[in-house]
Amino acid sequence: MADQDTAQAVEEQTEQGQEDSKTQVQSAEFSEANGPEGSGASASIDLLLDLNVPVTVAVGKIEMSVQRILQLGPGSVVKLDKPIDAPADLYLKDNKFASGNVVVVDGKFAIRITEIVGAGIPETAEN
Repeated sequence: MADQDTAQAVEEQTEQGQEDSKTQVQSAEFSEANGPEGSGASASIDLLLDLNVPVTVAVGKIEMSVQRILQLGPGSVVKLDKPIDAPADLYLKDNKFASGNVVVVDGKFAIRITEIVGAGIPETAEN
């Protein structure tokens, strides 16, 4: 008797699943898109050009243990991996886009850019 009940339940679920799979399909109508007119594409670019993005300057780096970091305090010196005359790297998020020399302007640190890094395009020396 239990086997009959189980078989009947499976049959009912199968019939219900078949009914669910008979979904109504309708075609969609789309209007034709026109090319950029007036303020469309150029307005989008203008909007992007006005965005401020954070730029990070790296003068060097070092890996330290958490124990060593916890020992740091005022007056501690952290020795970085770059020599003093090596250029600093400029980053947008995690992507390096330029390098340059650290300078001082009006009593503040600044970077004089010496190289712009291409977006994945290898640079060739043509001199």
